[in-house]
Order: sequence, then structure tokens, then C-alpha cells
Amino acid sequence: MNQNYHIRNLTPDEVIIPIEWARDEGWNPGLHDAQSHYPVDPSGWFCAELDEEIIGTAVAVNYDAEFSFAGFYIVKEQFRDYGVGWDLVRAINTHIGERNLGIDGVFEMQEKYREKMGMLFAYRNIRWQGIASGIEQPDLVLATKVPFDSLLRYDTAHFPAERKIFLENWIRQPEGTALVKLGKDEDIHGYGVIRKCYEGYKIGPIFADNPLSADEIFEGLTTMVPGELIFFDTPEPNTAAVLMAQKRKMTEVFGTARMYTKMIPSLPVHEIFGVTTFELG
Repeated sequence: MNQNYHIRNLTPDEVIIPIEWARDEGWNPGLHDAQSHYPVDPSGWFCAELDEEIIGTAVAVNYDAEFSFAGFYIVKEQFRDYGVGWDLVRAINTHIGERNLGIDGVFEMQEKYREKMGMLFAYRNIRWQGIASGIEQPDLVLATKVPFDSLLRYDTAHFPAERKIFLENWIRQPEGTALVKLGKDEDIHGYGVIRKCYEGYKIGPIFADNPLSADEIFEGLTTMVPGELIFFDTPEPNTAAVLMAQKRKMTEVFGTARMYTKMIPSLPVHEIFGVTTFELG
């Protein structure tokens, strides 16, 4: 690399680049994902630039003082094996400081992440593909009709950090729907989101107290897009989530290794039926 090569932050106008590159890699991100993620931590969006051309991207969102999640780690094929990826990793490491970092890494990179970065394997996530054919669920309400503080508390109980800014945007994104399962006491017993992607729609997250509530949320979300192609990312240890996909004749199409740098967070995985995103948690 020459003097016209450097690592810098992406500008607001450029944040669509890693989203589009993720599409080209076959990861099928949501059309509006950047609008939810970027405001959380704009200084965590990095690129490698050579002669005014962006040749690599990486993102690390610092959710709070203790936890960060990284994704969109992509280097253009012709510039791989020149150290660009590791320059981006160094930028991320400086940005996250002493925080615990989580990733969803592709399987073929799992050993490299373990050997080079000391990352700990937590579990496997599975992406399922199918066709939406849900039945309307009268007990579900729009997330925007629920007190936001209550929804935030529920989300925080199922994620390693509070993500207020993200959640505010995620449940209101264009071409998406967020539904909540309420009990007779008006307490939240689960919620889920479906959003438009470059191909079809993705469901994520689905957090729920039990498989029955999770199933209701899945049904309710898929009534919004009848006949459309859908994707559902499940933590493999949650066997009830895997069964939800299998009973709908969904096909396993992709997978990731959930990994962390310092410690595996103590989360109720049995209540995590659908992962929010592979890219940023």
C-alpha cells in the first residue's frame, strides 16, 4: 500500500456502502438497517481507502461502556491478503477499547478469529428460508402502541446491553412491522420485528417468554407479507426455535458462529427465538 492508503470513518452519505457490499456477499441485509444502526455509534463505522477508492469496511457499534458488536467486515476481493483486513481490525480494537466484543462470524473464519483474536465460541446460529403464510393473531399489538420504556426493558433482558437508540429506530423502520405479545396484566411477554431486505423479508428479533408466545409472534409477523420469501435466524441451542422453522418446512441456508472476545454473556437463550441481525447483534 502507498501513502494514498488510510483507514478512516465512513461519512453519513457512505454508510450504505457496507450494506450494499453485504448484499453482494449474499448476506441479504435489510434495506433500512443503516438507519437503525448508524445513529447508535457513528464513530464505529470504518473503511479502508486507497487512491480515493473504498476497498474495505468494518463496523463496531459500542452499545455501552462494556459491550460492542462488530460486523460488515468486508475487503474487496482484489485487495485481500495485503493486510487491509487487519488494519480494519486494529481500528476496531482501538475503538472498542476494553469492551467485550461480539460477532457472528462465517464458519470458515471461525478458527482464524479464535487463533488471531482469541475469540470464544458461544453457539451456532442458523438461517432458515421459507414462504410467509401466517395466521392473524388478535392478541398482538404494534410495538409503537406499547410504552417504550417497557419494551426497552424487555429487549435489554435479552441482549448484552441496553440499545435505546437502536430500538427506537428498529421498531419504526420503513417497510417493517414490530409486534408485541401482551398478557392480561399488560406486561410484555414477547416481541418481534419483520423487515424488508434486498431479497424477501427477515424476521428478527423474536424474544418471548415461551415457545407458544414466540409462535404467535411469528404467525403475526408473517401475516404482514403473505406469500413472500422470508428468512429466520435462530440460535441453535434454542431447540424450540429450530422446531418453529422446521415445522413450517423452512430450509437451512446459512449459519454463523456467535463469538465473543472476553466472556460469553449470560443470556436467556431459551427465550431468544430469532436473532436481531447477524451484522450487528
